[in-house]
Amino acid sequence: MGTSQGFGERILAGIERAGNRLPDPATLFLIAIAIVVMLSLLFASLGTSAVHPGTGKEITAVSLADPANIRRFFTELPTIFTSFHPLGVVLVVMLGVGVAERAGLIGVSLAALVRAVPSRLLTLTVVFAGVQASLAADAGYVVLTPLAAALFHSIGRHPIAGLAAAFAGVAGGFSANLLVTSLDPLLGGISTAAAQLYDPNYVVAPTANYFLMMAFVPLFTIVGAIVTDRIIEPRLWASAPLGTDIPGGAVDEPTAEQKALERRGLRAAGLVVLASVAVILWLVLPEDGVLRDPKNANNPLAPFFGSIVTLLFVVFLLCGIAYGVGARTIRSDKDVVGMMGKSMSDMGGYLVLAFAASIFIALFGWSNLGTILAINGAAFLRAAGIDGLPLLLALILVGSMINILIGSASAKWAILAPVMVPMLMGVGISPEATQAAYRVGDAFTNPITPLLPYFPLILIMCQRYVPSFGIGSLVATMLPYSVWFGISSTALFSVWYLLDLPLGPGVSASIPVPGIAPPAGG
Repeated sequence: MGTSQGFGERILAGIERAGNRLPDPATLFLIAIAIVVMLSLLFASLGTSAVHPGTGKEITAVSLADPANIRRFFTELPTIFTSFHPLGVVLVVMLGVGVAERAGLIGVSLAALVRAVPSRLLTLTVVFAGVQASLAADAGYVVLTPLAAALFHSIGRHPIAGLAAAFAGVAGGFSANLLVTSLDPLLGGISTAAAQLYDPNYVVAPTANYFLMMAFVPLFTIVGAIVTDRIIEPRLWASAPLGTDIPGGAVDEPTAEQKALERRGLRAAGLVVLASVAVILWLVLPEDGVLRDPKNANNPLAPFFGSIVTLLFVVFLLCGIAYGVGARTIRSDKDVVGMMGKSMSDMGGYLVLAFAASIFIALFGWSNLGTILAINGAAFLRAAGIDGLPLLLALILVGSMINILIGSASAKWAILAPVMVPMLMGVGISPEATQAAYRVGDAFTNPITPLLPYFPLILIMCQRYVPSFGIGSLVATMLPYSVWFGISSTALFSVWYLLDLPLGPGVSASIPVPGIAPPAGG
């Protein structure tokens, strides 16, 4: 993981040069749309299809040049854009974050964090926070990455290195966490349905991979910090010098009066945080809490997880207002509205890029090409004639490749699980182990896929500091994380499997082979 200008550095430089010679990212998505339309026309004319292993339904390639799809595009274009999932998340959260930032709360809080965290632990802290951010669903992309960039910049480090460290933790470490997240019961439910194709009584618990996912947290934290400090940041200083007109920078020492106002603002914001936590606990902890669903036995906290974006907006907004009033940076409601407006004006570039990305992702989904490729990938594994750990490693590889085309973890697993889970049960591998292998492959290519819905947002954040930072620069920056996360997580998974360590409470990687045969085609 050194910084020598060797073979690895030449590869990254080549990727960056090639990627940055491409057109503007928005234009690139428009070109990709044209390519997908042509491919859909070709494969539809060839009658390309695949049978969905879960539903038994034939999935056929759909021509996007078909008159019905052309009509659909013209009538649904506004909805395609407004229903683009990251758009609402980003704009809602940024309304609250914008007030907190412009009131001064975030800057002062970052300065306090710098003083509290030893410099040698800063990168570890950022990566760890990114890995744990999956508790907040997708909000980690919107909140943590820009804060990490500002934090690094405030102490004279390269801001994109901080952003990359946070992004690697959030995206590459998506499945890992010290706590059970909303993803666990979602994947467990899909695995249960797939396992019952083989054994009708088999149930995969939400905690099926809990111990392994916990073990990934320190692994990703350490690997991510080493990659950031020894590979990414030295390379960024050499290849991506900072622009002259960028936000933040080294923090000047405030005057005594400013310090007094800041302390008063922080006290006010702290009280709001305590009150917010108390209210959230009141909404979540009681059995009849408003943000609980007693009818959902597998995931009673689903309403809470679904409310995190709204809660973040409210907490940031109220804390920003409290700090601003206490520090006298907010004197009326007009100041608050003005701060919200300025926050939205900064999102103009992202809106253009999100518009193009939303069209591409929607059309790619309509074509069914990604789904057909995923089904054929699972069929290839089934026909490969291997079993045991080699088959699980092949599943990790195929999952990581499919992840570049289909972002949703649950959508991919809904395709792969009905094939892989019963097949591996037949050779004594538990559904929990198969699910764990899938989760390893599903995560580490997240930071390098332009089809990740938040990839355009990360690119725009980078361009705030280095205007010439393109797709090639971002992919080259994140590729070392993907490589080392992939190597380290696959190695740990292999050791875990070979030692037959428990994947979760009472869960083994292997099972006694049931005395029934898997269903035909299953």
